[in-house]
Amino acid sequence: MKIAVVGMGYVGLSNAVMLSQNNEVSVLEISNKKVNMLNQGKSPIEDALISKFLTEKSLKISSTTNPYDAFYEASFIIICTPTNFIEHKNSFCTQSIDEVIKNIDEQGFNGLIIIRSTVPIGYTQQIQEKYKDLSIAFIPEFLREGSALQDSLNPSRIICGSSSKLAIDFLELLKSSGLKKDTPILLTGPSEAEAIKLFSNSYLALRLAFFN
Repeated sequence: MKIAVVGMGYVGLSNAVMLSQNNEVSVLEISNKKVNMLNQGKSPIEDALISKFLTEKSLKISSTTNPYDAFYEASFIIICTPTNFIEHKNSFCTQSIDEVIKNIDEQGFNGLIIIRSTVPIGYTQQIQEKYKDLSIAFIPEFLREGSALQDSLNPSRIICGSSSKLAIDFLELLKSSGLKKDTPILLTGPSEAEAIKLFSNSYLALRLAFFN
């Protein structure tokens, strides 16, 4: 099984490393420095467990700046690009995701696209309506910087904004690659999954502010 991961931040790299234990994973990244580091078995981000996996485990992982090479023969494409919050628009910037999905569509991809970046409520449904020939799911992440791989291997819950067969198949890959086998899984619509992610972020920010 080949999986492409777009973006080499905490979310993208932790997903790529976890899934590369049992699958061939190609990471698409615009930074040549990050690409070279990963291809040399070095982590471009600060995460002790990721560094340990790259040096001690036999992973099927590589990186490239070429979209065609990353997406070629992939069954799943996981998008983990930055979606910074724009205060004056009171919304997240989804331009990076828009560009990636346009590129994927131009290559005639027929697998599942998984969005793991934070997006506004309703975004996945809107982009699905625009690209009717693509299959798109929103599966949010709940990771912490510095322990992203640890959290990926032991998720508190898995929220899947799709009930398609391809999405269910991807959930099985997540379960088989993780350490925690009894993780609660909730299947929802994409907008519900987006809301769960944003509500979770808001709760954590409120809790942090309260304790500070």
